[in-house]
Amino acid sequence: MDHEGGTFCFACNKPGRPSGDRPSGGRNISKEVQFVSGEAQALVKRGISEDTAKKWRYEVGTDHGKPVQIANYYDKNGALTGQKIRYPDKTFRVVGKLSGLYGQHLWGGGKRIVITEGEIDALSVSQAQNNSWPVVSVPNGAAGAKASIEKALDYLDKFEEIVLAFDNDEPGRKASAECAPLLPPGRVKIAAWPLKDASDLLQAGRVKDLTTAIWNAAPWRPDGIVNAADLWDSIADRTEAFSVPYPWEDLNSVTYGLRVGELVTVTAGSGVGKSAIVREVAHHLLKRGERVGMLMLEESIRRTALGMLGLELNTRLHVSMAGVNDSDLRAAFDRTFSSGNLFLYDHFGSTEIDNLLSRVRYLAHACKCRWIILDHISIVVSGMGDGDERRLIDNAMTALRTLVQELGIGLILVTHLKRPEGKGHEEGALTSLSQLRGSASIAQLSDIVIGAERNQQGDRPNLTTLRVLKNRFSGDTGIGGYLEYHKDTGRLIEADAPDTGDAPPDDSEF
Repeated sequence: MDHEGGTFCFACNKPGRPSGDRPSGGRNISKEVQFVSGEAQALVKRGISEDTAKKWRYEVGTDHGKPVQIANYYDKNGALTGQKIRYPDKTFRVVGKLSGLYGQHLWGGGKRIVITEGEIDALSVSQAQNNSWPVVSVPNGAAGAKASIEKALDYLDKFEEIVLAFDNDEPGRKASAECAPLLPPGRVKIAAWPLKDASDLLQAGRVKDLTTAIWNAAPWRPDGIVNAADLWDSIADRTEAFSVPYPWEDLNSVTYGLRVGELVTVTAGSGVGKSAIVREVAHHLLKRGERVGMLMLEESIRRTALGMLGLELNTRLHVSMAGVNDSDLRAAFDRTFSSGNLFLYDHFGSTEIDNLLSRVRYLAHACKCRWIILDHISIVVSGMGDGDERRLIDNAMTALRTLVQELGIGLILVTHLKRPEGKGHEEGALTSLSQLRGSASIAQLSDIVIGAERNQQGDRPNLTTLRVLKNRFSGDTGIGGYLEYHKDTGRLIEADAPDTGDAPPDDSEF
């Protein structure tokens, strides 16, 4: 029942009115209001004293022969405007109009005010504080709290501190979250009851716990705002960030390895060897006992499996299986796959982003994969039908970044580069963040970006330079090592820096 004598739906937060225009009980409030008379007395079961009941004019009486409790509402001039009538079966009806917050007429302003979810809770808090500190209640419970607070903002602005002390249940917590942002910034605190509400604490004789909850109410801050003074436990934790090394030491010296919760992007020009790099990383992770999911969208799962077995056998198995007998092949298969730690995605051309996201989530939750490789993002957005590549990549990257945080996984993402002016990347052009194809969000949302550079027409066409373009973890960037592709084994092996051909300076006179 709302403060106008109608009903209030606590499920949809909307007022209504029973059939006809008459409120429950048959009294027509459009004419002279017939209030229910009562007498202030102790509520023994609730632990409320007679003095408290008298201060709040919370009364006990009868209505149509039934015993009732009466919460009287007054305007700022002290005139009775409405009553909330509580019956033994815990149902309510309203007589007249419930003006403002319950108890609002008792307090004109001050240092602190506590707002509860119900009238009895307000009496309980008031009594625990010797009826000396301002306390009010919303009239329509948690579901109507937001609307009630909105109407009382001018009144609440008179207090230096506002403590929301709603019930310790889901509706109460939701009401606190809805009401706190409405109130003056910096003045709102949230009380955490050790039981369901203030009344339960008073009935249990835990008055000290009740007052402690009020005095220790935590300052409310919007989600994501943290006071640095609360971070000592986190700072004092000397546990090093968990990292798994790459298969190449020079790259580890710059990146400090792979970490869950991070998105690593590997980029290069066409044909430079992006897929070969991430396959080596996947094989290395498997050898360390890690669980890996591979979504290789440019190749079949057979090609991916042969590539992984080829790394194990040090032969380009996907090119030819002629030199490997079944016994050796089976042994390599068992060493690589029998642990059940590798999961592949048989995409059959289905690369829609929502489908891929659900597969990533499944790999993380159901398959317990800590590391997932997606090769590559450009294919994902190319299959989405919309011509706005930048927007599609933005959406895809945001979704992937969110998944990395939500699932606590490490994601290794492959992407293409835009062709630079002058010589191309296949001719050894340097990589840069600005060349990431499609959208700046790839660089912005990645924790690590690794560029691969190779001059296919140079003196050492199989030498790849790894360049760390972004490193959110340590800030270190620059060359992260060199990899030599060995055609006989199909492996990328760490190599020394190339000889530039420049002779050292000669400072002698001769």
